[in-house]
Amino acid sequence: MSKLKISEIFFSLQGEGPLIGYPTLFIRLFGCNLNCSWCDTPYAKGNNPHKEVEISEILSFWEKNFNSLPFITITGGEPLIQNPVYNLMNAFLEKNCIVVLETNGSISLNRVPKEVIKVMDVKTPSSNMDRHNLYENFKFLGKKDAVKFVIKDEKDFEFSLDIIDKFFLTYYTQVFLSPAHPFLDPKNLAEWILKTKKPLRFQIQLHKVVGIK
Repeated sequence: MSKLKISEIFFSLQGEGPLIGYPTLFIRLFGCNLNCSWCDTPYAKGNNPHKEVEISEILSFWEKNFNSLPFITITGGEPLIQNPVYNLMNAFLEKNCIVVLETNGSISLNRVPKEVIKVMDVKTPSSNMDRHNLYENFKFLGKKDAVKFVIKDEKDFEFSLDIIDKFFLTYYTQVFLSPAHPFLDPKNLAEWILKTKKPLRFQIQLHKVVGIK
């Protein structure tokens, strides 16, 4: 099967993660196995509209419009619930693209190609989905990859620090903390991070600050 359920394909600046700021082609896959309380892409799941698109069509669209730019982000929803996504990642890698996978961390990363930059969420308590965290996925991450925590309150922050310390995350991968918009003042999170004196990376979604998609 070479078709994927697609919520949208769009071109924008990468707003977060290791490649923040780069012009990127985003492929947002449809459907998710989780239901986070602060989900910012509810339109990419449930009964919302989507299309089924051949992988060859996606590649052709990139080649015709964006082949001078190597940055591809595959996001969702949750991309890994669709088996053909592995073919999509490999197809772009074969085109010498730099591929980012944004995943909610609840599905094993064992089949994701090593060359793919993996940005893995760890769900905090405020999401109501933290019981789905698959911590064994950490063994598939390296220095080019990243773990992301979305923080709504101090409980989330303390939870994140515990996970970071327990699994020694800052020693072998990048760690990002983001304020859950609009619930937490970004300044508060910045101050909490500074107090830890740990190599944690504060981030705000750049595209929202600029006012683009």
